Amino acid sequence: MTARPFPVAVLGLGLMGGGMARRLLAQGFPVTVWNRSPERARAPGLEGARVAVSPADAVRGAAVVIAMLATDDASRSVWLGPDGALEAMEPGAVAIESSTLTADWVRALAGEMAASGIGFLDAPVTGSRDQAGSGALKFLVGGDAEALARARPVLKALGTDVEHLGPIGSGATLKLINNFLCGVQVASLAEAVAMIERSGLDPVRSLALLGGGAPGSPLVRAVGQRMLDHTYTPHFVVPLMAKDLAYAANAFGAAGIDLVSARAARERFLTAAEAGFEEQDIASIVEPIRDIPSTKGEPG
Repeated sequence: MTARPFPVAVLGLGLMGGGMARRLLAQGFPVTVWNRSPERARAPGLEGARVAVSPADAVRGAAVVIAMLATDDASRSVWLGPDGALEAMEPGAVAIESSTLTADWVRALAGEMAASGIGFLDAPVTGSRDQAGSGALKFLVGGDAEALARARPVLKALGTDVEHLGPIGSGATLKLINNFLCGVQVASLAEAVAMIERSGLDPVRSLALLGGGAPGSPLVRAVGQRMLDHTYTPHFVVPLMAKDLAYAANAFGAAGIDLVSARAARERFLTAAEAGFEEQDIASIVEPIRDIPSTKGEPG
């Protein structure tokens, strides 16, 4: 017999958190939501959720609490700040930090959770807006097996894969490696698309050939098509990738690896944000490159 869904709180209703909350509601979980901007709690698909006035209010009575936030600072504020979630969590509950954060902060947060007797998982995800809403995320989990067992029904409702990688910090580390690779690939793809267009090649045919060859990947095919279509409805917004590349550079640097490519890629995302694409999809970083005047035919 299938166990009755238990109460879940979702902290943060951006593209990912909002999609996760809608998916849990559709799967029959009683859901409470909180977001710093309350209007996001009134988005379509969230009508069945209880809307909390603070993180502490959101987690009262919840068996599992999922946070999907932008930065270390946002995570620290939501869990430990005034009216923070941790102080109000129920004994025996499990906290899941699914944001893309630094491993140092995740480990520090795990210590706070342990001191309060709360189970904790470091469980960022791969996938974007569409996967969050359809239950097709992949969870990269750090933490102990007992906490994972308690949280697994929620994770399985949200994802197709739950990969237990090791102790706390494992998920955060692999997620930064993942996003470093994605960010560098998107930046190089934007430069390639601009060159294709400026060279007079057929963009559709050229991108199909690249996507079907050695450089091809699901990311190249999906993001490349959005670049060609000038379609920038957010799947993953520009400033978050810039943030992730900065976090990755710091993490790699601490291990003695200089992320030269990440610094160059991050400049593309920062330039796009400054050019007015701050709230747009990462595919939009191609636009400032398109706008750079060509030097073809000019005297040297």
